[in-house]
Amino acid sequence: MYHLKCIECGAEYSKDEVIYTCSKCNGLLDVIYDYSSIKIDMEKLKTECPSVWKYSKLLPVEREPITIREGGTPLYRCDRLAEKIGIKELYVKHEGMNPTGSFKDRGMTVGVTKALELGMSTVACASTGNTSAALAIYGAKAGIPVVVLLPAGKVALGKVAQALMHGAKVLSIRGNFDDALALVRTLCSQEKIYLLNSINPYRLEGQKTIGFEIADQLGFKVPDRIVLPVGNAGNITAIYKGFREFKLLGITDSLPKMTGIQAAGSCPIVKAIKSGAPAITPEDSPETVATAIRIGNPVNAIKALNAIRESGGTAESVTDEEILSAQKDLARLEGIGVEPASAASVAGLKKLVDMGVIGRDETVVCITTGHLLKDPQTVIDVCEEPTVVDANIEAIREAIFGKAK
Repeated sequence: MYHLKCIECGAEYSKDEVIYTCSKCNGLLDVIYDYSSIKIDMEKLKTECPSVWKYSKLLPVEREPITIREGGTPLYRCDRLAEKIGIKELYVKHEGMNPTGSFKDRGMTVGVTKALELGMSTVACASTGNTSAALAIYGAKAGIPVVVLLPAGKVALGKVAQALMHGAKVLSIRGNFDDALALVRTLCSQEKIYLLNSINPYRLEGQKTIGFEIADQLGFKVPDRIVLPVGNAGNITAIYKGFREFKLLGITDSLPKMTGIQAAGSCPIVKAIKSGAPAITPEDSPETVATAIRIGNPVNAIKALNAIRESGGTAESVTDEEILSAQKDLARLEGIGVEPASAASVAGLKKLVDMGVIGRDETVVCITTGHLLKDPQTVIDVCEEPTVVDANIEAIREAIFGKAK
């Protein structure tokens, strides 16, 4: 009850085709459903605990899923952080609480399941880290080989460790993420390997469940605004689609303003939004401490620009210093430990509130995309070292209180 459609020229493709972009114009594809045939059991929707596969009627899969119980991540109300930022009502949707520690699990449970459904026997991706970790783990669960290409020296060790431990063939290339993506796309087109970067429209279908869950967890009410980090731009696209589908089906009655945050050293989407350009100008040498969003040529840029503009949202950039400050605020005010890229959402919210772009009376949900332990080296680099003391109570008292008893 669904098919693929090009967002540029409108060409349509069967759900049984292995295709990632339009064969006529190279435009991005979207999964189009026959919504009139989808019947939602509202009683079940209101009582069943959130998870990716709770929303299976709105997912393009017809076989048993490859799952490790992804989704159902907490939505925290963050009053202390809200007070510091100066906003009335703030929630954080912590995607780092997925099984592999990032939101990428949502896309991979659907993407790897779809690969099997299409008869593919090997899967591959390029990655700044989290994608490779999730694909390796879901590939292991499915019992199929996984190939990942990483930019050498540019991926946090926690993420590389996950890919290696779960048996992926990991190749570190001498180049950046955009180089890795170009190479893996060529590899997959020449070999019978299924590409599971976010250019694959089926992967984004899993990620749209973040939008479903936020509405679900708020009692089927929609916040005024969603603020999230933007790297390859799949997540902002997917989450907006999730909210649009719930509204289309009559489950909710409004849409949030989609607000994308990028690092100052890697912000082609921000520049396009601010200049009013119809498309991005790729950046050749993106650089930021937030490795997960260090991407200069996001493949879903057009979809992301559409989501931001259609929803009345905006985009903003933040410095590495602002990101690291927000990372500490999340940890020390709310007990939420995230990797640097995740904290970009909170840094961006603070900046936009200070600028008067986001109203202080808005209800805002910030998405944090990955767990603190994804990038422990950055934490070690930016936090104070442990205090070394002698093994006696007087030394401990002096270290804590400034004097011995």
